[in-house]
Amino acid sequence: MSLVLAGLQRAGLLALAAVLVACGSAPRIPLPTPEPMVVPPAAVVTPQEASALPSLLRGNSRWVAVPWRELPGFEADTLFEAWNAWLKSCERPGPVFAPLCPEVRRLSIGGDEAQRQWLLERLQPYRVEPLQGSASGLLTAYFEPELEARRIPGAGFEVPLYQMPLGLTASRPWFTRQEIDTLPEAQAAVRGREIVYLADPVQAMVLQIQGSGRMRVTEPDGRQQLVRLAYAGHNGQAYQSIGRWLLDQGELRDASWPGIKAWMLQNPQRVRELLWRNPRVVFFREEPLGNFDSGFGPRGAQGVPLTPGRSIAVDPESIPYGTPVWLASEGPQLSLQRLVLAQDTGSAIRGAVRADYFAGWGAAAGELAGRLKQPLRLWVLWPKPR
Repeated sequence: MSLVLAGLQRAGLLALAAVLVACGSAPRIPLPTPEPMVVPPAAVVTPQEASALPSLLRGNSRWVAVPWRELPGFEADTLFEAWNAWLKSCERPGPVFAPLCPEVRRLSIGGDEAQRQWLLERLQPYRVEPLQGSASGLLTAYFEPELEARRIPGAGFEVPLYQMPLGLTASRPWFTRQEIDTLPEAQAAVRGREIVYLADPVQAMVLQIQGSGRMRVTEPDGRQQLVRLAYAGHNGQAYQSIGRWLLDQGELRDASWPGIKAWMLQNPQRVRELLWRNPRVVFFREEPLGNFDSGFGPRGAQGVPLTPGRSIAVDPESIPYGTPVWLASEGPQLSLQRLVLAQDTGSAIRGAVRADYFAGWGAAAGELAGRLKQPLRLWVLWPKPR
């Protein structure tokens, strides 16, 4: 994630570029939901009352109460889009937001103004800040690759994606990527665990870094079906950025997507060497992808399906899963001022003001994920006491 580089798909390389420069996401690994904080016994009505509320400390962040007017673009957001993500969070709510879920469900058939008024009445915004430093953080994006696959190898589809090997445990490191490619005992351990085969090893690595993907699988009888390969585990090896390796080796001055693509095309005999710099291998499980499921992404760390454009990955030490969050980010790739839900995390998502934006799937989402890296501000929307 023998290498023929002709036919590399643009979306796959763009996604690869995102992770190579260390702003993309590693596979999502579910984490325990943190304990809720104590909400101060006051409801916010005016800016003066908001300023009088004490700040709340959570892990590596400070939450500062603010008036609603501080949230940029609040009056303009199409809230019904976020409500779909909120309904998903209500399938597995934490103790703080579970009491609100009946009202959230009732409002799913209401208009934007009714939803906006409910937010004003029931929630209090808090600006998220680090314990030290600026309240401005970093926004990146991730996506779900869409790839062609075959159930059996052949016709150029020779790169396997595996189920979890039998006997693999999380307590100790397993074979590395290079060992799986070269050692007979490692190859024996994954033999028979193949799910599908891809045409391109770089696409396979992109899929492993993103953590899930949509596969259009051609079966042995010629039938095609759409399935999802969801994250199941990994080989216990530390993730290493191959873009960073190229920079450290002096092969590139800028690990951007055009530079990486050019390097691969100019050095086809070294692509295997490059991919081996990342010893981590991700294993998958296959899930059906019916008409209902196809409108949502994979399950995030909260355990609910992600909603394109309305789900974010966060550091759960700063923001609990299932929390509605106001997100504002301005940059050359995207202008965002909207309500999102904290429903996922990733090993690269650390810090108080840090988010990974779920862009969806396909080429356009891959292009955005490959380029997005811009300033970020966050506000959590926390329930008022009743």
